[in-house]
Amino acid sequence: MSEARQNLGRWGEDLAARYLERCGWRILHRNLRTPVGEIDILARDGKTLVFVEVKTRRGLAFGTPQEAVGPAKRRQILRAAQWHLAAVAYRTTVRFDVVAILAGSGEPRIEHIVDAFGQD
Repeated sequence: MSEARQNLGRWGEDLAARYLERCGWRILHRNLRTPVGEIDILARDGKTLVFVEVKTRRGLAFGTPQEAVGPAKRRQILRAAQWHLAAVAYRTTVRFDVVAILAGSGEPRIEHIVDAFGQD
C-alpha cells in the first residue's frame, strides 16, 4: 500500500474517532491487531461494544467507501472480533458499524452505518 493511501486511511480513522467521540462514544482501541486481522476502532456506545470499520475514499470512481466492505472484508472483521471477544471474555451486546468518509473537495462527508452487518 502506498504511503499516500496509508495517510488517507489514518486521516479517515482519526476523523471517524473524533466523530464518534462527539457522539458520546468511548474509544477503547484503535487499530486493534489480532492474529486473524485488525479492527479499525473498538468503542462503547452506551453498554454496546461496537467494532467499527472505517473506509475513506477521495472520490467515487471506485464506488462509495461503504461498498468496499464486501463479504470477504466482513468475514475478516467477524473473525478478528470473535478472536478478541474470546480472548477478553466480554459479556455485552456487540454490534458492527461502518463509518464511510468521502474526502473530496470541501468538507469531508461522513456517513455512519449503524449495525452495518445486520442489514444484509
